[in-house]
Amino acid sequence: VQLQASGGGLVQAGGSLRLSCAASGRFFSSYRLGWFRQAPGKEREIVAAVSRSGGDTKYADSVKGRFTISRDNAKKMVYLQMNSLKSEDTAVYYCVASNNWPPRDDDYWGKGTQVTVSS
Repeated sequence: VQLQASGGGLVQAGGSLRLSCAASGRFFSSYRLGWFRQAPGKEREIVAAVSRSGGDTKYADSVKGRFTISRDNAKKMVYLQMNSLKSEDTAVYYCVASNNWPPRDDDYWGKGTQVTVSS
């Protein structure tokens, strides 16, 4: 599975962005999917995760109520809708496909997309 994230950019605090992650390859629907982020000087952290069917989602406490993860197995896509963005959401965001949790470095990671929130 190969993943490519897109949709990042510069947005003002309080604004919204929608990240997309397109997958190629087989067995997309057999993987759990997640979004992680890494801010400068900080560890990579989980943002959100979605089950294989899309019926179960989990979020970091810092984004609950503001972010929504979803997937479309037919299109091989995973999304992250980000609302009410804050300056502390500024980071490079990565999508990941994995059957391990937490995902390992040798799982399928997409190249990141930069999100910058200006206050």
